[in-house]
Amino acid sequence: MLGAIVGDIVGSAYEKTGMKDPDFPMFVKVSTRFTDDSILTAATAEVLMNPDLNYAETYANFAKEFPGRGWGGRFWKWVQSENKEPYGSWGNGAAMRVAPIGWWYNDLAPLEREVEKSAAVTHNNDEAIKAAMAVAYGVQMSVRGLNKATIRHTLEKRYGYDLHRNIAYDIRPDYEFDVSAAGSVPEAIICFLEGRSFEEAIRNAVSLGGDADTQASIAGALAEGIYGIQPYLVLRASSYLPGSLRGTACVFMEAVRKRRSELGIHSDWTWR
Repeated sequence: MLGAIVGDIVGSAYEKTGMKDPDFPMFVKVSTRFTDDSILTAATAEVLMNPDLNYAETYANFAKEFPGRGWGGRFWKWVQSENKEPYGSWGNGAAMRVAPIGWWYNDLAPLEREVEKSAAVTHNNDEAIKAAMAVAYGVQMSVRGLNKATIRHTLEKRYGYDLHRNIAYDIRPDYEFDVSAAGSVPEAIICFLEGRSFEEAIRNAVSLGGDADTQASIAGALAEGIYGIQPYLVLRASSYLPGSLRGTACVFMEAVRKRRSELGIHSDWTWR
């Protein structure tokens, strides 16, 4: 989960800049910040820990606490509305917030059911839901320690994505800003698959020159389970977070540790 937040914060400085160089400064003091990706990731974790909560109200409440954090126009209108009806979004917003579901569930069927619940309150569109499922399942497999070849094959077979494209030759040269689930999520997954470390996965995503914060958030979420996160990235990213969001992340990861322990699953990751 923290991988999604770190990716969001690093990528935030390069949103809509067309950055194509993976050798960029990781934290740019004047423009780095947490955005809607981090906020809704934390909101998803909150719902998982508190079954009495529902996604629609929790997403809206978290958003209202942090206005002006890159919210899409249709989503913000939905936040302000009294009747929380889904609006059929085909964007990547559902995929950017599902990392906690990948940590929470160890089996595919309940994971996909939970992803659909989280996505459909706003993104009741087949492509958006499929993308969110692919990210959550990828996170789950990463947390379980499956190798990237297996993750690539499994996601391609189940969700129909082409994940064998090469960043340097097939994607980066002509890639442009794209918030659609179909046009941004598979590319973010490839950034993780090509990355040889957590940091490299983030750098790959930002250097596409697209939706940098969201794609880096997705790549970071996927990379965390396999690689962990370099301590300096955790410390720097944490300095940008308000206490409430950092607190949610800490409480959630302890809840995950306890939940996995009860299932007899040993957890040896480090995250703070």
